[in-house]
Amino acid sequence: MSAAVLEMNERAPAAERLAGFARVSTDDVDEAAEQIGRIFCPHELAPVQARSAGFSARHNCAAFDGFSINYVAYGGSVSIDPGCLDRFFLVQIPLTGAARIRAGAREFEAAPDRTASLLSPTIPTRMMWNDCAQAILLLDRRMVEQRAAALSGRAAGAVEFDPVIDLETSSGRALRTSLAELMRLAERLGPSGRPSPVAMADWRELLLDHLLNGQRHDLSGAIRTFSGQAERLPHALRAARDHLADNAGEPLDLAQLACAAGIGIRALQLGFRRHFGLSISEMLLDMRLAGLHARLAQASPEVSITDIAFDLGFTHLGRMAGAYREKFGETPSATLRRRMS
Repeated sequence: MSAAVLEMNERAPAAERLAGFARVSTDDVDEAAEQIGRIFCPHELAPVQARSAGFSARHNCAAFDGFSINYVAYGGSVSIDPGCLDRFFLVQIPLTGAARIRAGAREFEAAPDRTASLLSPTIPTRMMWNDCAQAILLLDRRMVEQRAAALSGRAAGAVEFDPVIDLETSSGRALRTSLAELMRLAERLGPSGRPSPVAMADWRELLLDHLLNGQRHDLSGAIRTFSGQAERLPHALRAARDHLADNAGEPLDLAQLACAAGIGIRALQLGFRRHFGLSISEMLLDMRLAGLHARLAQASPEVSITDIAFDLGFTHLGRMAGAYREKFGETPSATLRRRMS
């Protein structure tokens, strides 16, 4: 186990994690519900016992562009009913105590070193925390859904995860290690420190990869199909897809693509339909749209959408904007404005 994970799992007082980012510290139930609700979402909070003796609440939060790392601890046994989260996804990794979680039809217990939870914004959730402290990663819903669209070849829409994260699997361990390192980074920088834009872009990519490629969700199959992982790809189709990606900014030349694949044009067209569920031109369009979205999501203030679009091979800006809106649910300029804000 890495030093970062060991550090995150120390049975330490609540104030010792992200202490410089304190947002809430109270023994009052109503104050805790109101203040934490402003940071996350409105929710019902109630001690299990009729009297709230022994109740305490602590919330420390380090916010970044598109996500935040949080430390939340409740003393005593409390029930938490946020309903549907609506605006964000939550990864909750227990550090001390335990939590009983019901997400949709699934009910399970989250406990240190064994099980964490992944809450989706469209699935109603209720929880019971018992002297529990958790490291919580919050990710912007739109950011996750747009990346899922880019990976799956689908239009942006709701993504619903299996709420159970097995911390004893390789993907669970990798996610926990990354959250421990992110928490340690925030503590080292402090509230006045900011990672470089490049570092933050790298963190966003890593976290999105952990979720969309490491955890089960309703688009997992579509992502495997679109990436060619659902079945062993014939060498010709793998070569054609790689050639298409490497030359996505160039006009589509079916004869050249077939030559790179070593098969005929018709066989190539049928192969794309069978293995990827898309025509060659549809896959090329999706590659270009995904490239445009990725560049806008990391753009500098002086960026020109037109220049990026032409660089990626788009020749008709109106059609590009329409296809982008259909896929990601917003215009390229809206993506850029959100990045700049």
